[in-house]
Amino acid sequence: MQYTEKIIFLTIVGMMAVTYIPRLLPIALLSKKKFPEVVSSWLGFVPAAILSALLAPSLFIHDGNFSLSFDNKYLWSAIPVFIVAYWTRSFFGTIVTGMLVIAGWRYLLG
Repeated sequence: MQYTEKIIFLTIVGMMAVTYIPRLLPIALLSKKKFPEVVSSWLGFVPAAILSALLAPSLFIHDGNFSLSFDNKYLWSAIPVFIVAYWTRSFFGTIVTGMLVIAGWRYLLG
């Protein structure tokens, strides 16, 4: 293995380590620990909070500005998607609905 290939390989291994160690360490240390009910309940809201934080800018920011107008197709497309998610509780159904609604917007409005 040449010097350049060795550096690239070690860089990839290093990036893998700094990516997975922070994820695996808490799992390894806390997997057998029993948390109080309040903490467990609170942790149950973390995925929804993170998803909301990731999704909100895509829904409410249109052309660099906060937008609730009819031009913001992503915001209006989210309404039927949220309805399907609430009624069906199906991840797959929600994703398919979102794809179909956005495809419909693009087909109808270009």
